[in-house]
Amino acid sequence: MKISTRARYGMRAMLDIASQGGEHLVLLKDIAARQEISKRYLEHMMTQLRNRGLVVSERGAAGGYRLAREPSRIRLDEIFEALEGEIAPVECVRDAAACDRAEDCVTRELWCEVADSMQAVLAGKTLEDLRLRWQQLTK
Repeated sequence: MKISTRARYGMRAMLDIASQGGEHLVLLKDIAARQEISKRYLEHMMTQLRNRGLVVSERGAAGGYRLAREPSRIRLDEIFEALEGEIAPVECVRDAAACDRAEDCVTRELWCEVADSMQAVLAGKTLEDLRLRWQQLTK
């Protein structure tokens, strides 16, 4: 299973905002330049993050993006799900009706366990955890 570019870039963009102070407005073009992400692609991701209440945007000359909450109150699963939807390595994890064999499928049980494990890891970490680790690595 591969994590999409959107999820990886979205995590990096959120970390970028957090590393700039979190509560200060950060220009989209600056995030794009620092993270080497297309501004147009980043705009789409930021809209998804804004719609889920993870960032706040302000328009105008002094506009930009800031975190909607403190980094310690933004779980990584929230970011992932804002960009990717529910964590599910295969369709039948989300919707058992998608598979005729779901009721007695041993492999579906495995995929549900994989999804639960991934959910637990992401839910157990916050944007602040990433920011602190980034800070350690960049000293």
